[in-house]
Amino acid sequence: MADQFAPNSTAIRVGAYVFLRWIPGHHAPPLILLSAFFYAVSSLQVYQSGGRSTPQQQRSYDSLQDTPNRAQSEAAPKSASARRKASENELKEKRTIKEATESWAGWTLLSGLPNPASIRWTAATVLINAILCLFVADMVYRAPLMYPSHDLSFSRIGYVSDTSAKLLIREPDNNQLPVFVSYRNAPDASHHVVDETWKAVGKAYWLSNETDYTFTVAIKGLQPSTRYQYAVSNNRSGHFTTASAAGHTAPGMDKLMFLTSSCIKPRFPYNPLSHPLSMPGFRHLAQWLPDLKASFMLFLGDFIYVDVPRRLGSDPETYRREYRQVYSSPDWPAVSQDLPWIHVMDDHEIANDWDGNTTAPYPAAAEPWHLYHTSVNPPPVAEGASYFQFTQGPASFFLMDTRRYRTPSQPFPANSSEKSMLGSEQLHHLLKFLSRREPEGVKWKFVISSIPFTRNWRFGSSDTWAGYLHERQVILEAMWSVSPGMGVVVLSGDRHEFAATAFPPPEGSKWPVSATVHEFSTSPLSMFYLPTRTYEEREGEGEVCLKYVPDGNSKFGAVEVMSGKGDQGVMRFRLFVDGEETWDQVLTTGPTVIGGRGSDAVWG
Repeated sequence: MADQFAPNSTAIRVGAYVFLRWIPGHHAPPLILLSAFFYAVSSLQVYQSGGRSTPQQQRSYDSLQDTPNRAQSEAAPKSASARRKASENELKEKRTIKEATESWAGWTLLSGLPNPASIRWTAATVLINAILCLFVADMVYRAPLMYPSHDLSFSRIGYVSDTSAKLLIREPDNNQLPVFVSYRNAPDASHHVVDETWKAVGKAYWLSNETDYTFTVAIKGLQPSTRYQYAVSNNRSGHFTTASAAGHTAPGMDKLMFLTSSCIKPRFPYNPLSHPLSMPGFRHLAQWLPDLKASFMLFLGDFIYVDVPRRLGSDPETYRREYRQVYSSPDWPAVSQDLPWIHVMDDHEIANDWDGNTTAPYPAAAEPWHLYHTSVNPPPVAEGASYFQFTQGPASFFLMDTRRYRTPSQPFPANSSEKSMLGSEQLHHLLKFLSRREPEGVKWKFVISSIPFTRNWRFGSSDTWAGYLHERQVILEAMWSVSPGMGVVVLSGDRHEFAATAFPPPEGSKWPVSATVHEFSTSPLSMFYLPTRTYEEREGEGEVCLKYVPDGNSKFGAVEVMSGKGDQGVMRFRLFVDGEETWDQVLTTGPTVIGGRGSDAVWG
């Protein structure tokens, strides 16, 4: 029986710690609960045997108990000195029994093994293991079963351009219908005269489960760099500021600021006292928002983890529930009240390492993704596409979809021309984006990828661009060939670590070093980080590590794009880990030169 106790108790305790505080892998709960079953059976047998788990423990304990009895049964000593010595021996033996019992108690609580000297300590250590199992079950089942968030009523700001804004609204209460939406110029604290008249912009007379009780409103005809307030008849309201015109920054501002991160899961690391939908990373982000004054958040995928810690279904309602739970988090309002969120999709919105195109469960996963995210994203590049493009101030953006259009990573090798991450049509639009001339004042092109562009991540690399090297090389060469004076930056997520990587052109090639492409890969916003180091720069691959920060349950980046006046573009990336600013990097583009590329910029 001891052979069962030791491994099962260890599996429960080590497994629960790793699952609750380190990595909430979907393999852990069944293994922990199976170990708990065998542990419970062994515990019941110990209880029935009176607290002795094995014959060896029984004999060991009985030998201690029988020692004073044997001493008492021996013939009484004839001399006084002999009687004193016998009394001393008896006291010594009693102390030995007490120390052994106390030693057993400490080991019992630490190991989970039964105490042959005390049923009380055995019960205590069994209770510890039972509580750990309850914590695991709580982590897996409490939120989906007790917080389906059917009654969620909320609104959020999506994409905001220089002349328009998109709003998402959810209202399941029929008593609130019809829902009316209005907006106005926000009251000006400087007491400038502004038109504060409310203007009706949209209404919904009926909402149903067909759209999960959501609808979108587009506000058009707005003025650039202007603050507005919106109000919904169900007592939801908020503010937004329109973007500056392409190539410009807002009056009195010399930069565009936006945020980037990915990967969130409620209540991780696990805390039994926390709300089941709490997001520790949101709280870290919220404390910086007043100072950063960001224009928007670029969230690069894994907004939900439908398969972590356990997949409980593959139907649309299962996916819908995951989105509702994030928006029901008590920490969500603090990071969304005045901050537009723009999204791309990654695998955990569908299934881990998804490369199945639009086969099941993609249709079920895409339905709420479109309802809650793409409906208020920037305009798609093509009708029906799930990749997007927009320009804001001194920067232009292309948001790739790296899941819907990709070919399977197997069985072709990584450098096969038969493989495609983007599909031919999306690749065509991306190359067109990279080659086009931008409006005056736009100095940076940002390519947004849910997965890392670098191959320096060596774990699970077949799911990243490292598994699609032929197509990546086509894109890299297009990036190195952008218009003179233009910089290219890739923003990515997924790895639950941070790394900044430079991609200089090959030595002796037609491209100067000023054509170097940079990637900033940032995650998670609120999730686990990997306990092992998986990023490695290798000689001869031409991918230079600028910074690697693996630790931290919450990471996000702040990107500052300076005004595009003059020949050079300047941008700054700032990294925040667990609420603290830890690193920053400034990049510049080469100045524009008529008839050729500019002089080399300093990078790294």
